[in-house]
Amino acid sequence: MQQFAALLAPSANRVYSRAAAEMTRNEIAVFSETLLDGRIGAVERTELGGVPYLTFEAEDLTRRDLTCLSNLSSLYALFTVRGRTLEPVELERLDRYDDDLLSILKYTGKTNEQLTKLLLNVTAAAAIPAERFASGRPRVLDPMCGRGTTVNQAMMYGWDAFGVEIDKKDFEAYSAFIQRWLKSKRLKHRAVSSRVKREGRALGQRLLVEFAASKALYKAGELQTVEMVNTDTLRSADVYKRRSFDLVVTDAPYGVQHGAVAGPKTVSRSPKALLEEAVRVWTELLRRGGAMGISWNTNVLSRDDLRGIFTESGLEPIETGPYRGFAHRVDQAINRDLMVARRPD
Repeated sequence: MQQFAALLAPSANRVYSRAAAEMTRNEIAVFSETLLDGRIGAVERTELGGVPYLTFEAEDLTRRDLTCLSNLSSLYALFTVRGRTLEPVELERLDRYDDDLLSILKYTGKTNEQLTKLLLNVTAAAAIPAERFASGRPRVLDPMCGRGTTVNQAMMYGWDAFGVEIDKKDFEAYSAFIQRWLKSKRLKHRAVSSRVKREGRALGQRLLVEFAASKALYKAGELQTVEMVNTDTLRSADVYKRRSFDLVVTDAPYGVQHGAVAGPKTVSRSPKALLEEAVRVWTELLRRGGAMGISWNTNVLSRDDLRGIFTESGLEPIETGPYRGFAHRVDQAINRDLMVARRPD
């Protein structure tokens, strides 16, 4: 049995940094339970040379297994432990692009990038096998995408990413950013803006971008897709076909700074009314065996309430040990948690 030591990356958000070790410990446990056939054990916080690490034991890890572990949300470096010596493990990150894709946009209410990556990771782990996580092209939808933090993380992995956002300013800000970023990186791409219509009625504006990590891939037709639509999330099923996504991942409104639209003429400061309607719509977009992951403020919606919303929509909440270990404090008004549910096969 080989022992490993994971050195965690610092976070610009000091509150999240204090929670990162426990969050990552449970993320490793989720990966073990889902992607790695239970081959990881004894995950502990350990000090080595006065520096904090997460250590764990594993046996017969394949390159695919190490690729999965290399993409843990807060991982900075990974080592094998040999007595008092740490031997670096070469990481196999999925990242295709420069990390400023995730960090350039700064705005009030932006979800912490490490939390976004963690939520995407544990949702994907519930729905897709390790081989597809490490080298596939899942289709990801964030149906309340804001300015695209989740969309960009999926894009970074080489996955196809789609977003729905009702706020026109957020839609326009993301549209301008992603096209400017692709040009600055000299990535060959094609961007098309259009109106989305159903039965002759306009639903909103759409930006569709097709691009590739290299000119050779673009020429070969190996294109990634990023798309954002400016419309109400309750109209998502009018925009996309049923069962067209592997993953639905979103950070729900916290009921603090932003109102949650719960219908065409009503606004609620609580996300409960919105999620009761929206989760049913999003479930129709999820393929059988796909997974939905939501992070939310437990001060305005209990875990039991969200579990009930998932269940009533035909989803199966995952309540095994590590999936219950992600609650953490954001500030005095926000205690955040996440929940993942699968659509039955």
